Amino acid sequence: MKSPSMVMLRRNVKHIARNPMTVFNAVLMPVVVMLMFVYVFGDAFSVGVDYVDYATPGLLLLAVCYGLGSVAVSVNSDMTKGIINRFKVMDVPRSAVLTGHVIASLLTNLLAIAAIIGVAFLLGFSPSASALDWLGVIGVVALLGFAAGWLTIALGLAAKSPETAGLASVPLVMLPFFSSAIAPTDTMGPGVRQFAEYQPFTPIIETLRGLLNGTPTAGDVVPAIAWCAGIALVGYLWASSTFTKRA
Repeated sequence: MKSPSMVMLRRNVKHIARNPMTVFNAVLMPVVVMLMFVYVFGDAFSVGVDYVDYATPGLLLLAVCYGLGSVAVSVNSDMTKGIINRFKVMDVPRSAVLTGHVIASLLTNLLAIAAIIGVAFLLGFSPSASALDWLGVIGVVALLGFAAGWLTIALGLAAKSPETAGLASVPLVMLPFFSSAIAPTDTMGPGVRQFAEYQPFTPIIETLRGLLNGTPTAGDVVPAIAWCAGIALVGYLWASSTFTKRA
């Protein structure tokens, strides 16, 4: 007999597979952005290495963020269209409903990450990472996807309609552009530079960059893990509280 969480996961995966726009936004859009930055804007940035080597860590983070809008819309639709009432009658645990969305989001993220890395290698990406470093990259990306998934679900539950839920995740999509993802922070102007240096995504990107270069540093790794853990905790508590109130 399948667990409720596995049933909810299967349901959400089917919904994602049946929606081409969801797949495009989550998997293909990050690849389009990578091609645009490497081929169109890459020569405009002085980063000291091949631009594809510099940009790939930030684009991995972007790949996680681009699939969040559909997660917020999906969880909000569950709340506003009455399906949650059916789950309550069927005695489906609250944790199974929310966990199904989180794991489905994480699986989509991993697919997008695989696409980005594959295209990066085709564009000349040449990391110096060891096998252990690659495991670290996968771990950081999974932790980020887990944290972002819970926060996005909380935003989706707090929104009044599926339309506003889709807009709620826009700041998470835009935030990487104001970090070290595209260009070094020391090339930015006053104000923007300080914001980029101290916002959550920059230490996560620098951790990925260090791992892919084979030179991770505790100064980046510790803040990155702390940010991910903090975001995951806030998202989980907020999502659980909001779900209880609305359901």
